[in-house]
Amino acid sequence: MAETKKKPNALQQPLQPSAELQAVIGSGQVTRGEVVSKIWDYIKKNNLQNPQNKREIVADAKLKPVFGGKDRVSMFEMNKHLAAHLK
Repeated sequence: MAETKKKPNALQQPLQPSAELQAVIGSGQVTRGEVVSKIWDYIKKNNLQNPQNKREIVADAKLKPVFGGKDRVSMFEMNKHLAAHLK
């Protein structure tokens, strides 16, 4: 019986980040899951969560281009912005 290779799911698919996203997470192909993890590491390291509303991310100069020029995005909105920077 031939073994069928499972196709990686959307979170495991290696993708190429845009130049704006690479400025935050580094270069090279990454999976969607790794991107989200690296973005959260960056947000926490740089204290970019709104203290009054932890679900809101306050963009710094590096994140603003990734977030479509917005100063603040919700964590749910953030994933939509990240998707636009992955090919």
